[in-house]
Amino acid sequence: MTTMATIELSAIRGCLEGAVPSMMATCAQDGTPNVAYLSQVCYVDNRHVALSFQFFNKTRQNILANPYASALVMHPRTAAFFRLHLHYLRTETSGPTFESMKAQLAGIASHTGMAGVFKLLGADIYEVLAIECVDGAPLPAPPAPAIGLLGALRRSAERLMRCSGTDELLQATLATLNDQMNVQHAMVLMLDATAHRLYTVASAGYATSGVGSEIEMGHGVIGVAARECTPVRISHVTNAASYSHAVRSSMQLLEPGVALDTDIPYPGLPEPHSQLAVPIVSTGRLLGVLFVESPLEMRFGYEDEDALVAIAGQLGAALELLQNAAEPALEASSTQDTAPPRAHAGGPALELRHYRANDSVFIDGQYLIKGVAGAILWKLLRDHASMGRSDFTNRELRLDQSIGLPDVADNLEARLVLLQRRLVENSPHIRIEKTGRGRFRLRVDRPVTMLQMG
Repeated sequence: MTTMATIELSAIRGCLEGAVPSMMATCAQDGTPNVAYLSQVCYVDNRHVALSFQFFNKTRQNILANPYASALVMHPRTAAFFRLHLHYLRTETSGPTFESMKAQLAGIASHTGMAGVFKLLGADIYEVLAIECVDGAPLPAPPAPAIGLLGALRRSAERLMRCSGTDELLQATLATLNDQMNVQHAMVLMLDATAHRLYTVASAGYATSGVGSEIEMGHGVIGVAARECTPVRISHVTNAASYSHAVRSSMQLLEPGVALDTDIPYPGLPEPHSQLAVPIVSTGRLLGVLFVESPLEMRFGYEDEDALVAIAGQLGAALELLQNAAEPALEASSTQDTAPPRAHAGGPALELRHYRANDSVFIDGQYLIKGVAGAILWKLLRDHASMGRSDFTNRELRLDQSIGLPDVADNLEARLVLLQRRLVENSPHIRIEKTGRGRFRLRVDRPVTMLQMG
């Protein structure tokens, strides 16, 4: 039996999370019924849902001939069933609803190796005519979260707006996720638009930082969120090893002439049960991805997604502001070493090898960094060795064409943060220290032998 009641769609939004498959009933023109499972029933607004159109099957044939259907959905925590009476309106093949559903489906497919099968052809938009509560004995609703997300957002905003540097901003973002939202595993990745990859610049909660690890656009939850520029949330078991495999495979295809081990292990959980990736966007431009995960199933709901979108938006605006902040002019004195007198570096010499093919840098045979960050380090050490320089400015790096910074959205500050952290973790005898806005100092505590490779 069922009972008709006035139920708002927003009140049962938890049923539309995709944790439990839904069923859809349609009817052919001759009255023959058909029931099938659905990949997605997504909340659009309080009067509409979107259903995934993946195959031209009997359900699709029926709905085009008879635009009325019903869908049975279940709340994943209470096991309460609801029946939605639906009227088909249209199929969208572009726009935010379609892109969000496509990204969600692609994120799942990327982990399961079913990218060619789990392909969204369209988002079918339905008007919800009525909602029935199916009689039964549901479980009691779980208690409301102890953490108020609105208050957490306010405290997050207050913390981020006090930051005056990129490194400080990244650390504050991860800290506020942990302190205010109890998110214990998170990372920030920035976009390398030229290489079509994202690289990790900050992480929290993992055994290793994974700073410098890369994700190719379109691979996994992170890569799909970046490619589609929309949040992707998954609440079931995934496998982080696919990230490393995807990165290594793409490296071999794109750089077959460089037989070097430059794969930094991805820091993610070995068996995450919930993941949420949110694009970091500013002025309509993708800067990177804010990613959180948990070993618990259904850890992140739509309210968590809303909160992370807000935090990512503020992070993007702050990164853009710091990127465009006034930097000191490049003066003649900037080419001179202003560091206090120090004893000459001593101890065994460090051997640095630089490979032109991908600007990778190895220290004593161990991989450190590549790409633009590798070119920056090689330039700094070259100037240090030839001119005795220790003090540099961000502006001069931007003007140095040999580094290969892109003309737009160079993310120089993020690349310097990446380089600084890789040095801290892997080469304590070389380090970069910030000395002011747009200024930093190179410290070298051992002699350096520099070898330029082909």
